[in-house]
Amino acid sequence: MTDQRAPDWVVPMMRAGYSSRGIVYLILGALSLTAAATGGRAEGTQGAVQTLREAPFGQVLLWLVAIGFLCYGIWRLIAAYYDLEQRGDDEEGHAKRFGLVVTGLIHIGIGGAIATFPLSIGAGSGGGSGGASDWTATIMQMPAGRWLVSVGALCIIGAGVHYVLKGWQKKYQRYIQSTETTQKLQPLLRWGFVSYGIVLGIAGAFLLYAAISTDPSEAKGIGGALEYIHSLTAGRILLGVIGLGILGFGVENLVEARYRVVPGVSGSRRLTTIAQHVRAQAERAT
Repeated sequence: MTDQRAPDWVVPMMRAGYSSRGIVYLILGALSLTAAATGGRAEGTQGAVQTLREAPFGQVLLWLVAIGFLCYGIWRLIAAYYDLEQRGDDEEGHAKRFGLVVTGLIHIGIGGAIATFPLSIGAGSGGGSGGASDWTATIMQMPAGRWLVSVGALCIIGAGVHYVLKGWQKKYQRYIQSTETTQKLQPLLRWGFVSYGIVLGIAGAFLLYAAISTDPSEAKGIGGALEYIHSLTAGRILLGVIGLGILGFGVENLVEARYRVVPGVSGSRRLTTIAQHVRAQAERAT
């Protein structure tokens, strides 16, 4: 059940988290579109962070983004503990809340990584595949390492499918306030989820192949997945389409930063979500 004792700073923390994610994916989408237009190398999230660091006041911006990712991770943990999004107390609800915990821990780790981002990055690492293969190799050296990597790969593929379905079936409408702005942005938000899901799915597939072949070098991060899309027939066009989607995913995160509705927080009941607006329209039509 929803617990109204959730601290008042939960929503501002959530907004900071989504804002930071939005900034990173906007940069990543812009880099992907640039690569598609120029034929250059596709960059991953590491390249997006590097671009941010090289901007004016980049080190300050980097710290702000790192803090934002930490805020997002903590927000997910709190949302799971208090069931702020009303996932429920049945088996399905507990599974969804466990997913919130997992994504929360991942984003706390990402925030820590951004906070300790090196002052210089070796040439060629922008695609992100080097980092993925390095940590894959480290995990594979552990007992049952191949199985751990395989499970991680299946989780990433599952997350990719989740994002595709979330966009395709418009499940995101349940948590976004219905306004003139959010209604107009829906096509971009929808393609943003689908595009991000496709990229995650490709990255997860490469990681699974790395586990099966016991070759860590086959593991690729988001940058490697984008570079793979780039290498396909008509790859520049495909990369441009996906890059536009990632740009849309960045916009989606900024929209959630401003318009996300949290059912378990007082005051949210007065807000109408897109899903509620759609249902009301359907009822009036009948």
